[in-house]
Amino acid sequence: MEIIKGSGVIPGDLLANVNSPADLKLLKEDQLEQFCKELRQYIIDIVSTKGGHFGASLGVVELTTALHYVFNTPYDQLVWDVGHQAYGHKIITGRRDIFHTNRIYKGISGFPKRSESEYDTFGVGHSSTSIGGALGMAVASRYKKQNDRQHIAVIGDGSMTAGMAFEALNHAGVENANLLVILNDNCMSIDPNVGALKEYLTDITTSHTYNKAKDKVWELLGKISKFGPNAQEIASKIENAVKTSLLKQSNLFESLKFRYFGPVDGHDVVRLTKIMQDLKDIPGPKLLHVVTQKGKGYQFSEAGNPTIWHAPGLFNKDTGEIIKVVPKEPQPPKYQDVFGHTIVELAEQNPKIMGITPAMPSGCSLNIMMKAMPDRAFDVGIAEQHAVTFSAGLATQGLVPFCNIYSSFMQRAYDQVVHDVALQNLKVVLCLDRGGLAGADGPTHHGAFDIPYFRCIPNMVVSAPMNEEELRNLMYTAQHEDTTGPFSIRYPRGNGVMVDWKTPFKKLEIGKGRKLKDGKDVAVLSLGHPGNFAVTAIKELESEGIQAAHYDLRFAKPIDEAMLHEVFSRYKKIITIEDGTIVGGVGSAVLEFMADHGYSAQVKRLGIPDLFIEHGEQSELYEECGFSAKQIRLEILDILKEKKEIRIS
Repeated sequence: MEIIKGSGVIPGDLLANVNSPADLKLLKEDQLEQFCKELRQYIIDIVSTKGGHFGASLGVVELTTALHYVFNTPYDQLVWDVGHQAYGHKIITGRRDIFHTNRIYKGISGFPKRSESEYDTFGVGHSSTSIGGALGMAVASRYKKQNDRQHIAVIGDGSMTAGMAFEALNHAGVENANLLVILNDNCMSIDPNVGALKEYLTDITTSHTYNKAKDKVWELLGKISKFGPNAQEIASKIENAVKTSLLKQSNLFESLKFRYFGPVDGHDVVRLTKIMQDLKDIPGPKLLHVVTQKGKGYQFSEAGNPTIWHAPGLFNKDTGEIIKVVPKEPQPPKYQDVFGHTIVELAEQNPKIMGITPAMPSGCSLNIMMKAMPDRAFDVGIAEQHAVTFSAGLATQGLVPFCNIYSSFMQRAYDQVVHDVALQNLKVVLCLDRGGLAGADGPTHHGAFDIPYFRCIPNMVVSAPMNEEELRNLMYTAQHEDTTGPFSIRYPRGNGVMVDWKTPFKKLEIGKGRKLKDGKDVAVLSLGHPGNFAVTAIKELESEGIQAAHYDLRFAKPIDEAMLHEVFSRYKKIITIEDGTIVGGVGSAVLEFMADHGYSAQVKRLGIPDLFIEHGEQSELYEECGFSAKQIRLEILDILKEKKEIRIS
């Protein structure tokens, strides 16, 4: 990996000497609190100037330190859930001096990544995978007779609300494997947690009577030798009596055959180390409930909006002022904000419209509708599968749900889209935010696959707007009374291209594209936002005497066959452009049409190659994948040099 120049940030005295967990173990117990202060400050210093996720990692500084101080990582396997908790983990495990390259093109990943470090035991980026992954490791260790090996899953930031977490808990309870689940309870994902589990955990956390009695049990367990050979039985009876009499709800995890411990203060590093030392000696599945505060230790995040401080961008660490570059001229809005304002506008006209998101109301801007129409907009928690099936249920009753899920997160709900929506031909509008290359979050967040995976589903409409006006019109068309069945609209992360974007609604003909420019040398067929890159490239080529035609497909399915007949009848050189994988994408749809109708042409497909693309700025990744304006221009020049009539690539 290329090392990007240093950050200029000097770590504190203790942190400067910790290059591995082995170094951390050399510290005395009474030095751990100071080490945590230095680690927290280092994260603040770097993230304030380089950007990245912020609040989650600050909240687990003490937990991270205790884990690496007590357990023998990487032999003991530590799995993080929602990897933006893991900045402290990266710094402790040998990446302190390159941490400033976090999320930067060619730098280290913003999430744990197996190819990056032996301490990153499982690649994460999506939520709720830690328990299942760690259980697999624990069962493998049991099979290999590695009975001394510990397996720890740290799950938090709302990840326990997802079905996958409960599936893994249910399995782990009967395996009797050496597994410790640490529930990092901060009542947050990106936005505040929702649902009955959140309320249940709050009840446990705030029950002073229960906590006082629980402390007595811990004291008893600490003096267990005084009870003789029946000590464990006596302690177990006392603990169970406390739980049964004072907080019957505490049986939730134990009903799944987990031994439950907690809640404990997640910011008391010394106590955490003592508890973890004790838990190492208890076999079988265990759950430690740790209460933390997201953004802990930075006064402005503690006192401010935790959603904003999840990933604030650059900020002044001394004043807490978030640094925003104010352009001199008005700028186009983000696509997500166009969605957020437009759904409210449409819902004011159509009382059937409902909004649904799985834990991303601020990320997809459904929070605008949630504020304006709280009875018609729902955050269902980190539960993409449920979000889709819930939407299907609404649709059976004649409502029009707009289910907004990031493209890469929609992969989790694919079965529900097929069976619960498409098979029943229900009118559910699936809005896929972050379609295409998502930027610094990298391959776990790139929306590369939605065009192929939706294009193959019967009854499904697959569309992508080239700009804000097109997004509004597609949303209007999707909810129109004449439109039936599932309708997907995918759009990218970031800004559009229109300053004056709030145009009157216009119903579009489904499956009908548009010709933006005529030409005679080559035809460019684009889908979605990259069409704007094509506009720039084609305009530059005009000065070189090259006349390229440009067609905006609008729909990958149904594809505009009348338009394609025109294209293949007039042009022998064709380029397709999309911000998605070229395997099975809209370029493939064009080739299928060509083969089905006996046409012969030279077709070049531009898009995301058959690779997992790493992180970086979107512009850097467009260039790398070959469909930036510059690369489109070069591809047009290249195809016009080719003499061979039929070439598919």
